[in-house]
Parts: sequence; structure tokens; C-alpha cells
Amino acid sequence: MAYRLGVDVGGTFTDLMLVHDETGDLHRVKTPSTPADPSQGVLAGVRRICEESGVSPDQLEYVMHGTTVATNALLEAKGARVGLITTQGFRQILHLARSQTPGPLAGWMIMIKPDPPAALEDTREAKERMSARGEVVEAVEREQVRATVRDLVESGVESLTVSLINSYANASHEREIKEIIHEEYPDFPVTLSSDVLPEFREYERTLTACMNSYVRPRVEAYVRNLESSLKDLGVKGELNLLRSDAGLMTARVASEHPIYGVLSGPSGGVAAALYIARRAGFENILTFDMGGTSTDVALCENGQPAIARETEIPYGSGLPGEVIPVKVASVNVRSVGAGGGSIAHVPEVTGALRVGPQSAGADPGPACYPKGGDEPTVTDANVVVGHLPPQLLGGEMTLDVEAARAAVDKIGGALGLDRHRAAQGILDIVNENMAGALRLISVQRGYDPREFALVAFGGAGPMHANAVARIMGSFPVVVPPAPGLLCATGDLVADFRDEFARTFIRTIDQVTGDELRNILEELGAEARAWLAGEGIAKERQRISYNVDMRYYRQGYEIPVEIDPALLAGDGTRMLAERFDQLHEQFYRFKMEDTVSEIVNLRAVGFGEVPKPRLAETEDGAGPDSSQAVVDEHEVYFEGDWRVTRVYDRSRLRPGNRIDGPAIVTEFDSTTVVLAGYAARVDRYLNLIINPAEEA
Repeated sequence: MAYRLGVDVGGTFTDLMLVHDETGDLHRVKTPSTPADPSQGVLAGVRRICEESGVSPDQLEYVMHGTTVATNALLEAKGARVGLITTQGFRQILHLARSQTPGPLAGWMIMIKPDPPAALEDTREAKERMSARGEVVEAVEREQVRATVRDLVESGVESLTVSLINSYANASHEREIKEIIHEEYPDFPVTLSSDVLPEFREYERTLTACMNSYVRPRVEAYVRNLESSLKDLGVKGELNLLRSDAGLMTARVASEHPIYGVLSGPSGGVAAALYIARRAGFENILTFDMGGTSTDVALCENGQPAIARETEIPYGSGLPGEVIPVKVASVNVRSVGAGGGSIAHVPEVTGALRVGPQSAGADPGPACYPKGGDEPTVTDANVVVGHLPPQLLGGEMTLDVEAARAAVDKIGGALGLDRHRAAQGILDIVNENMAGALRLISVQRGYDPREFALVAFGGAGPMHANAVARIMGSFPVVVPPAPGLLCATGDLVADFRDEFARTFIRTIDQVTGDELRNILEELGAEARAWLAGEGIAKERQRISYNVDMRYYRQGYEIPVEIDPALLAGDGTRMLAERFDQLHEQFYRFKMEDTVSEIVNLRAVGFGEVPKPRLAETEDGAGPDSSQAVVDEHEVYFEGDWRVTRVYDRSRLRPGNRIDGPAIVTEFDSTTVVLAGYAARVDRYLNLIINPAEEA
């Protein structure tokens, strides 16, 4: 009997979900995270879920893990001391960067420029040179490089990065230097820029490789320790980790290239939301993950997540603007400082109510948590109006209602409002803040949010989803079972994924469709070889192709997905037309008299893993949901007290209908259905919320 285990480590809780491959039986556990050593929280959760389910650790065939170890190393500035070896004459490459400053006028005066991951004193030059065509101009001077390596390692650097000019065109010099390093120091961690990002743009490639070296020792130690500890528990299955682009990678790849998983956490939620939505019949969705500190949102179209090629990651002190642009594929997630712990306040200067981005965090947390907090938060406002019941986590946690009221009274006093109107004001503002983040990924990218369903998850997402969807016009709202543990579900449903790219800079009129097709097929062969090496059966392999394009002399590209077979003959004209369409969608114009240019060609390999059988039933129980009612009392909704039923979600059956206003409680989350709306339970036990006349 084979089981698969999904593990997602968050800042407050570590979520685990255990699924039997054949029966679909589910077991779930939330256990406190251990920030000092996240593996301890994971191991405690594995022991607990095995004990509660009666499943032996040796029955765990797959262990999929989303982790924030790399992210935390960046946020806390606790990475390794990195040494950088680059081409002679380019020692200042990380410090010159792009020579860009933020607008508007005088933006440079407030700009915070973080220190690069490799200090200037830890940067050395190698005597070598490769041309942009990949031709050797100057061979590697091996003894000079050997002396340079010894100097860096003896100075105390903990990892090395080799990033040479034009190595994307020919990586032989980087590989030669790596051989020299390992001749001197066999086990020393080395990152080659051509392995991490084999594309042009020297600054981005060097920076991304250095960031990989920065987090590598910490992630490598974590993965090694976790693998060893799981084996000691008796786990025989392989450990796989989630990438930032919602794909899986092996523990070996995660150790060598941890930068690929720097946004592992948010991508897990998107992967799970998309999987749940597609089963329910929705291909176009907006994901809405509201936690304690922030809300993450993403757009998925035609059953695929939007992938960004460059991501700004908070780095160092975490002050606004102190970010590092890392060029790795990642799900295009936008975050806003709006969560259950976001603090409401009234600045003296404006006298207007503000919510966030400051957060009460997990310690002391909202005032209603029994930990001594006294600041008014979104969670406290939900308690005051009655949207959040005083018992959480199945009764494991009791909220302090009086403390919540006292905290919200501070806002009421500052604004001259009664307690409940002040609480409603807090909720209205945080809902608008989250809707603003959704507009960034939809309206500002040329998408109509009314054509997308909203998938709500996270501990607080279902509580606010109906109100946010009303603002955006995004219906239906889909609330999956166990929404607070959905990121762990994402670990279970993700496929193996990797990219194989080649820089190829040509205007459309300088290349034929057959030439492009041949290069893409070569990259596809590399992807298939990788999939075979990972043990993925041929029938479970899938390759997609895209081309990064721009108008001639533009600075940035748009990826255009393409089937290489369509490029035969005069296929480049069709490629240019697709690019024009995307440019017009994103920016509302296209250049009629400007030739388009190809920049990068890419093959993306997918290795499908067996999907768990999640809950599903054909039995329809009819619309009557009275068997799930556990309470009925008045709750405050937008200025009115309304008699509201409270439902236990575990008692709901497919076909049941819940008319708003209503509150649906479960172990890890609470769903609010507003007046004028209704929820129905589908065959997969999702709550599907629509305007009442459409439900």
C-alpha cells in the first residue's frame, strides 16, 4: 500500500497531507514550525501524521516538500560568504549592475541599493576570454586561475561562483575552471552561471549564479540533514522539492541549484489551486492565498500558470526597495501586505484609516490570540463582527473576544465610530487592498477578471473571498477542502519540470522557420534526455516550447509559446503575428513598422507524476444542508445585523446549497458567504460560491 506525503513549511505552521494512491484516503496535520531548524518541525509532523493515520513510515513512497529555507536565508541575510571569479576586466560587474534608478524624479535620492552577494574584495578576475559567438579568444591561464582559487578559499569564502563573459555561448571555460577548483578542493561548492542561467545579459546571469551560491550551503545542509533523518525514521521513498515555477526537482538538484526553489512556498499553492480548479471544470482562474502576514495572488490561463522570467526578492534588511532581481523561472505571484495579522491604524497626519503593511505576526499575533498582543488586526475585526468563530483548529485554540473588542475600540475612538462600524471599515479596506493586487495581475496585463474564477485558500482566504470577488466580478469563488493546507496539496500534484534554453539573437527577417525548428528540437532532445535520466517513463513525458521575443532594440522580451512543427517553411511570419498580439494585449499597442526580434529559444520538459486520488463522490444529497447546521445567531454584515447560520463543513454533502449570509467552519479555515450569494457543494466537495440567482 503506497502513500504520498506533501509537506509545506510556513512561518507559523508546517502543513502535512498524506494521501493513499488507490483509495484517496486523506490525513492532514498542522504542527508548529521550527524556524531555527525547519527540519525538526517537518520530522515532528511526519511522526505525528504516521501515528494518527496508522501508516508506517516505510509505506511513504513519495515525499514532496515545499520549503522556505532559501527564502529565509535571503530575508535574514544569513547566506554564505560568496567568492566570484569572472573574466579579466569585469570585476565590478555586480556593482555597476544596470545603472538604473527608480522613478519618478529624484527617485535615486531614496533608492536603497543592497550589497551584492559577492563583495568586491571577494571577486577575482580570470585570464580568459570567449567571444559572443562562442569562439575562444584567449585560453584559460590555468596556473593563474589555480592561484586565484587558493587565494579566495584561504580568505574564508564558503562557496564559489564562476561567471565568465559570453559563457552562455560556450561554457567550456567555466567548466575548465570548475575542474581546477575541484582539483584543489574536491568537495567545495561551486556554481557555474552557464548551468544556472545559460542566457545572455551578463549582470543578471552573474547575479543569479551568485545568489545560488549565497543560499547553497544552507540549503544543501538542510536537504542532507532532512534526507538522513527521514531514512532514520524508516522512510524509503525519495525526497523531492518544489521549484519556484511549480515543478518538482530532486533533492540533488535542490542542493546544487537552490535558487530554483527560492519561491517554493507560493508556487505550491498555485499548483494545487490550478489542479483543484481544473478538476472542477475551470481552466482560467485567479488564485487568492491569504495568510497571516500577506496575501499572494496569481493568474492562470488555459490551465497553465503565468510564468515570470525575473523575480524581485526581498534581500537583507527587508526595507522597502531593498530587493534583488533574480532571473529564474517562477510563478508570477504578486504579494500585498494584507493578512489576518495586518495592523489597522489611523495616522495623525491624515486621520484616515489604514490597514497594513505592518503585521502582528505570529508572536504576539492579533489581540484575540492569547499571547499578549493588543494591536487591532484584520483577525480581530473578523472576530468582532462575528465572521470568525471563537474556536479554531477544531477547538485546539480559543480566541479572546473581549481583547479583540478592546483593540478595535481604539480605531473606533480615533475615527468617532462605534465598534462594529470600525471593524467593518477595517475589513472593507483590506478587501480593497487585496483586490488591488488582483488588478495588477489581471487588468494591468490585459485580462478581464470577470472571465476568471477565484480560487480561495490559506487560513484567511475563504473568509474574504466572497467580498473580494464581488469587487472584481470574478465568479465563481472556489473554496477547496482543507484550504489552509492547500500548499501541501500542491507538493503532491506538481510534476517534474526543467528548462533548456539557448540565446539566439536574430531579427525575424534574418532566420528561417526551419532553422528555428531545428534548434528547438535540439533543446527538446536535451529535455527528453533529462527526463529519462530522472526515470520518467516516455508516456509521462511532455515538452513545450517558447521563444522570447521583442521589437528590435527593445530592452525586454515576451515569451511566445509555439509548436515547432508550425515553423516549417514561412513559420516565422506566424511567430511575429503571435508576438504582436501578445504585445497589444499587455501594453495596448503594437509596432506596425518595426521588425520583431528573437532573443532566446527554450524547451520546457515536464515529467508527470501519478496524481493522488482526492475526494470525489457521485452521490447527490440534494440542496437541503440543514444536517450541517451547528449554530444560528446574528452576525454583523456591512451595517446590518443578520440572522446567520453556521455550518460544519465536514457534514456537508455534494449537491447541498448554502444561502447567504452564512458561515462555514472547518479545521483549518472559515468561509463567509455574503447575503445575495449562495454556495453549492460539488462532487469534489469544493464550495462553489455564485450570486444567488446563478448558484
